Amino acid sequence: MGQYSERLNGIFQALADPTRRAVLGRLGKGPASISELAKPFDMALPSFMKHIHFLEDSGWIRTRKEGRVRTCTIEKQPFAAVEAWLSEQRALWEGRTDRLERFVTTPRRKDRSS
Repeated sequence: MGQYSERLNGIFQALADPTRRAVLGRLGKGPASISELAKPFDMALPSFMKHIHFLEDSGWIRTRKEGRVRTCTIEKQPFAAVEAWLSEQRALWEGRTDRLERFVTTPRRKDRSS
């Protein structure tokens, strides 16, 4: 459980930043070079590379170097981990709201000993 939780922490922390979410959104359309990914952002390349390294370390992307060009591709496994966690949470909360609804809508019997 601890390793699973630690993995999810990294996955969600990567999504917490708008630059990293934008990079993932762009990579959803297909592989891209670092320079192509960095183009829309008003930041120095070393600062942008911190985002790339964070995404790579958290498992969201994979990079490969061909000559002088480093290309990024999106990884599918983190999506599966997020979906599994969200499904667990959805099931838990649906069960709770279903019990609350039954409690609120079920007529209560009056105690006849009064």
